Amino acid sequence: MGLIHIELFATLDLVAQSPGGPDEDPVGFPFGGWQAPLMDEAAGAQVVAAYEGTDALLLGRRTYEIFAAYWPHQRGEDNEIAALFNSVPKYVASRGRPDLSWADSTQLGSDLAGAVREIRDRHEHVKVVGSLNLVQTLLREKLFDRLDLWVYPIVLGVGKKVFDGGAVPMNVTLLEPPAAAPNGTVYLRYGLADGTPETGDMTVPDRGV
Repeated sequence: MGLIHIELFATLDLVAQSPGGPDEDPVGFPFGGWQAPLMDEAAGAQVVAAYEGTDALLLGRRTYEIFAAYWPHQRGEDNEIAALFNSVPKYVASRGRPDLSWADSTQLGSDLAGAVREIRDRHEHVKVVGSLNLVQTLLREKLFDRLDLWVYPIVLGVGKKVFDGGAVPMNVTLLEPPAAAPNGTVYLRYGLADGTPETGDMTVPDRGV
């Protein structure tokens, strides 16, 4: 069985809406493209390294359409990400009828959970990039194995968040030490763990002191 990896860029208050540009998801959100001024070489290298070994992409419709309009026109020999994205199978979660002209693209059926499990059985490393609505479904259904989260040192106060309602209790484990870029961006890698969060009591008994 393979692994489903979620790759997300988020602010300190965990807003993950429209990081790359103002036209990604503009409705009611004035900060589209918030990630661009904060990208640096360190974070860029982390992103490239995170995609190593990817053998399939799982995308929501909106992210797929943005990618399909851009990546096929990039020269793969000069761009590792373009070469990768253009060569691997793309699976699209959509209730509509997206244009699947990007090479090796397949729309998933109405049984998303079943389709994701089939993809996991078919591929070793499946990457979910952006696709926030899809991500929230995968988190809610615990249909993921890894969560790569880049947390940027800004607070927006508005926008769709990583866990934006409907989240379920779960445990995760840190897979490697956090890596901080010079600009304050922190790269966190988590794996889904068994069980649900436990509780305790940190109240200090009154000992008459």
